[in-house]
Amino acid sequence: MTVDTDAVIKALPLPAVLVDTAGRVAVANAGADALFGIDLTGRHHVAVLRQPDLLDSVDRVLSRGEGAEVRYRVRRGQSDQVFRVTVTPAGEGPPNAALLVFEDATPVEAAGQMRRDFVANVSHELKTPLTAVLGFIETLRSTARDDPQARERFLGIMEREAKRMNRLVSDLLSLSRVEDEERMRPRQTVDLAPLLRRTLATLKAVIEQAGSEIEIIEPGEPLPVPGDPDQLQQVMANLIENALKYGRPRGKVTVRLCLPVQDDALGRPAARIEVEDQGEGIDPIHLPRLTERFYRVDAHRSRSAGGTGLGLAIVKHIVNRHRGRLAIDSKPGEGSRFSILLPAADPDATAA
Repeated sequence: MTVDTDAVIKALPLPAVLVDTAGRVAVANAGADALFGIDLTGRHHVAVLRQPDLLDSVDRVLSRGEGAEVRYRVRRGQSDQVFRVTVTPAGEGPPNAALLVFEDATPVEAAGQMRRDFVANVSHELKTPLTAVLGFIETLRSTARDDPQARERFLGIMEREAKRMNRLVSDLLSLSRVEDEERMRPRQTVDLAPLLRRTLATLKAVIEQAGSEIEIIEPGEPLPVPGDPDQLQQVMANLIENALKYGRPRGKVTVRLCLPVQDDALGRPAARIEVEDQGEGIDPIHLPRLTERFYRVDAHRSRSAGGTGLGLAIVKHIVNRHRGRLAIDSKPGEGSRFSILLPAADPDATAA
């Protein structure tokens, strides 16, 4: 059976280009034409490929038959698209033709960048309190050795920084568990009203310390949703704690449970949990990034309030696991409202 080389290249699922021994594009499939935005056939490879590393790899194949793998970066709107290009000799050379196959490596590049950013952020978050603790230990061993007042003050700061590190590690472990379970749908049915009351009971000391008023608005009937009670309690606790930390000092925080109504985005009836504060509000420019790990509107205020920058990231992943959605409404000077919409349980389901 005779194999048609042109037909094989055009049938490849990845963008592919064959450069002949004269340096011109002999064959290009539809994916390659779309990638470069022009009909490549007959054009000289130097005028098409342009990027030095890729040109060098093609020249090595054409002159010496040495294959290579290089990166090719293309600008797409506001971001870059990265391809891993395999350049191999083709034909019965020398001289050789060069076959270029473009594999989109953008998701891999993005994942690698996210991992590097995550490691850098965690290192930064841990380094600050660790540096403080080590500095105070050195001071306690030297100049403050015989000063009871300074010793007590430094020990208090060290305790606060150690607790901050402990919160960060706990949130990192929690985030890891939530991400591992994100594709597993909860099997239980949970009534949101008693769950809210349990959440408020666990936050009693935090609420009293903040001196804020908590207003609870409930529909007066069960609100069953398919869910993991521990994770949904964590969602409520995170949102209420945020409202206490960043709302108006000694102001009011309103927690509202709403009966299921049809939600177009979810395509089914959804129960709603709303947490509303009377704080300074958030500039709209920050809203799309609030659920990113370690993203803070006011980093200094967040750290001084004990925040780790992971609370809303945890909320987002839990809501995703429950096939719900998170909505944030806020304007500077008008406070903030965080809404969680969760698919309602079937009417015959029994809540835990």
